[in-house]
Amino acid sequence: MAPSSSASPAAGLSRPVAQRKVRPSAEYRRRPRMSVSPPPKKFRSMVEIMKVAKRVELPVEEDEESSSEEEDDYGEVVCEQCGSGERPEELLLCDKCNKGFHMLCLRPIVVRVPIGPWHCPHCSGDQHRIIKSFSQKKIVDFFRIQKESQMVVKCSSAQVDIRKRRKRSLVFHKRRRRLSLYVPTEDPHRRLVQMASLASALTALDMEFSDELTYMPGMARKSANSAKFESGGMQVLSKEDTETLEQCRAMYKRGECPPLMVVFDSREGYTVEADGPIKDLTILAEYTGDVDYIRNRQEDDCDSMMTLLLARDPSKSLVICPDKRGNISRFINGINNHSPEGKKKQNLKCVRYSVKGACHVLLVAIRDIAKGERLYYDYNGYEHEYPTHHFV
Repeated sequence: MAPSSSASPAAGLSRPVAQRKVRPSAEYRRRPRMSVSPPPKKFRSMVEIMKVAKRVELPVEEDEESSSEEEDDYGEVVCEQCGSGERPEELLLCDKCNKGFHMLCLRPIVVRVPIGPWHCPHCSGDQHRIIKSFSQKKIVDFFRIQKESQMVVKCSSAQVDIRKRRKRSLVFHKRRRRLSLYVPTEDPHRRLVQMASLASALTALDMEFSDELTYMPGMARKSANSAKFESGGMQVLSKEDTETLEQCRAMYKRGECPPLMVVFDSREGYTVEADGPIKDLTILAEYTGDVDYIRNRQEDDCDSMMTLLLARDPSKSLVICPDKRGNISRFINGINNHSPEGKKKQNLKCVRYSVKGACHVLLVAIRDIAKGERLYYDYNGYEHEYPTHHFV
């Protein structure tokens, strides 16, 4: 049947429905689209994987073989001194000869495990270490002695008058034991020998001479050294004793050192001997070095740290570290305070004082000391944490 003539002419030009662009309604656009999730993956269990897996043997590298061999070898290491392999945590292996030594069998003993390479006394040459000789010019430069004053200077008349005046003043005041100046050796050449022995020992340990506390960047500041932080308070150095301490410092700057000699002993290491008679209550040295917080030195292997400040707040406690800078106090040894014989050797005492508001540690004679006698003090004067039961 033919189409009706009354049909619209545009009807014949219209596109099929399938080709038309139909815009969805607003209601349809508001409907949330459903996301189609992928089918879940199927994983095999480890038991199934191991059933079909082939056994593979990886080649052992040379480093692993050598390390396993070294572990076997180290398991048979014994101490060269006592012949025992017990206490393996205390055995030190020499990085040169690979021989083992107990830390407490060595002389001098090793208190803490060294950081970095370590050599036994034979490989390091400590058994044959000698005191080097220094010229007078090198000694003057090393200790920064004041050049405008001569080295041969006896105690001035003013100092003698002060001592006499003090003796007379004891009659009118309450009797109290006061600290005394050390008397330097009169022979200038002998003083050069004494100072050369100290310079040789400091040089052997790569240390610089410093006769005062030093405050280095990254360590404790000078303001942290305040006696007011001391738990329980600190005894104050009297005005008269402070003057004596200042005179000792001035004498050292002029090259008038105390009558002490640094010697090397194969059993004790570097040690200090009296090179002249020393009276009781004589100030021999101030313990010097870098000042740092105790919390920063927990893993330090330096065996000569000295307590400077025991604060109420443990984070503010300070120690003196004479590993880079120091003076003769660095080489004075400690006693074995676990034996009567060791306690009899003590002739010095380290005392902490508040000097003008700051903490200082002084080494003072506690009895008369004869020439040739070695100096010793108790390392555990304030804290019983230092192991001294193996000291000579």
